[in-house]
Amino acid sequence: MNSKILSSQAPKTLFLAFPLALGLVGCAQKDATSTQKADPGFTMSNQMMRELKIDTVRNEPVRDELTLSGQIASDGDRTVKVFPLVGGVVEQLSVELGDHVTKGQVLAVIRSGEIADLQNQNSSAGTDLDIANKNLQVLEDQYKAGLASERDVTLARKELQKAHGNVGKSRKQLSVYGVSADGTYELRAPISGFITEKNVTDHMQFNADNVGNLFTVSNLDDVWIMASVFESDISKVKEGYVADVTTLAYPDKHFKGRIDKVFNVLDPESKVMKVRVRLENPDYLLKPEMYAQINVENTENQRMLSVPANSVVFDKDRNFVMVFKDKSHVETREVKLAKTVGNVSYVQAGLKDGERIIAQNQLLVYDELND
Repeated sequence: MNSKILSSQAPKTLFLAFPLALGLVGCAQKDATSTQKADPGFTMSNQMMRELKIDTVRNEPVRDELTLSGQIASDGDRTVKVFPLVGGVVEQLSVELGDHVTKGQVLAVIRSGEIADLQNQNSSAGTDLDIANKNLQVLEDQYKAGLASERDVTLARKELQKAHGNVGKSRKQLSVYGVSADGTYELRAPISGFITEKNVTDHMQFNADNVGNLFTVSNLDDVWIMASVFESDISKVKEGYVADVTTLAYPDKHFKGRIDKVFNVLDPESKVMKVRVRLENPDYLLKPEMYAQINVENTENQRMLSVPANSVVFDKDRNFVMVFKDKSHVETREVKLAKTVGNVSYVQAGLKDGERIIAQNQLLVYDELND
């Protein structure tokens, strides 16, 4: 009797258990497609924990980045062209292109026929002054003796004043030129900096009317970069935006600067707008005429979850991060990325604000859990 009862109930028990088993399998498959949890016996060693870096998912303003190209130039506000005062012959050339000079340092010594004329004029003015002074004394004595009129004395005094004026004018001209006793004058550096242009050679003869600047002195403590912006990117650049600069000479070195001038006109031929980046030049590593790549960073008017870009694992055409709870509970989580800017990746889906992730050497854990 009991055996019949058992046999009659068995199909019902199997019938009820079958859908329950299907449901459990379905749930397991659903979990497997969304996350991959650690094996029950998985625990990271203390040594592995020391090799990892744990970071936090943050809700941050979204940054944008625009890459521009440009050319390094000297700071125009701290660059001075040095012109000759008068024509002549270069008797001594004291500097070469690229030399560093200090303010007041002699750049060149020039002998000039015009300077000789000025010295002659100064000498003549001095002689005229002595004569005018002597004439006045004679006329004053004659006036006292009744041998000269008051008008003669007045005219003599005016001639003396005129002679004083000529002497003063001549001396000022010579002081401006820095003329020495042998008829030469010196060109001196107006500021401290580097010789970035040199248009003169030793013993060169020139006329001041048809020669340009002989030297250009530039202070290179700060430099400019003139970058080109295409019309489609104009809205992405503004004064004050941070610029990260790299060069061919120093590909692994980053120089930080800011856009300090936007030239609000487009070149009629190339259809690009220029922006100016100003940045410090430590150790004078940046040279005028170098080409540079500029990454302009700005903040968009939206926020999004962000993680370090190095924490993302790309595998099988999908992106994953390792969500960390403790050394025995690590989860492989698939995420959907919006974009990556610099060293930050912005996450559209898959993470929550405040969750902890493995941000360094996460591949060690990923391979262990997903082999």
